Amino acid sequence: MNEGAKVITLLGIPFNVGNCLSGLAAAIIVFLLVFVFSRNIQMKPKGKQNALEWLIDFTNNIVKANIPDEQGRNYQLFSFTLFVLIFISNQIGLMIQFSVGDVTYLKSPTASPMTTLTLALLVMVLADFCGVTRFGFKGYFKNSYLSPMPALFPIELLEDFTNFLTLALRLYGNIFAGEVLLTTIRSMDKAGWLGTISSVPLEMIWQGFSVFIGSIQAYVFVTLTMVYISQKVEKE
Repeated sequence: MNEGAKVITLLGIPFNVGNCLSGLAAAIIVFLLVFVFSRNIQMKPKGKQNALEWLIDFTNNIVKANIPDEQGRNYQLFSFTLFVLIFISNQIGLMIQFSVGDVTYLKSPTASPMTTLTLALLVMVLADFCGVTRFGFKGYFKNSYLSPMPALFPIELLEDFTNFLTLALRLYGNIFAGEVLLTTIRSMDKAGWLGTISSVPLEMIWQGFSVFIGSIQAYVFVTLTMVYISQKVEKE
């Protein structure tokens, strides 16, 4: 797995070009897929519309399982968008990796810890924002950190931090490890014809398994996101 990175600085802020291009590619693919699948909507769905509606029902059920009342409706679109984005981000590196020299410009965005940490930070900030919006700052603070007893405040604060880290690093670790192993299998081609023959079935098997792992990790990320939001918007 290439370790090089192209970094540019804009207004004093460093940007990893590979991460930015990979994230942009994932967002474009998500937009195009949803756009194509949502054309010619009919009352009696079939084909592409069936697949899209099944996915929407799937993510809606994740929300309902954690925020069952009307409050949950506010997060259904978010959960759908987040699931599709993470699923596609997990799979890009399986289909194509583009490198120039030792710099990788296109890979799975979620194989970078900066991407997963950013997604996890977005989730935690959104959860806190939703809690403040619903209860006001005093009510949110009491519900999130002082309930059922004020003595638990340090533990609740630590839990927020560990939730943030585990949400990010679980996703990163699984996707990064999968891409490292896939790169290792592909490097067997250099061992001659015997290595090439061995690498083809191994790569096919691992790609299939990685699609499964990527799907599970998208599901886990969205489920935990709804759990964390529910902890902030539901009364303890």
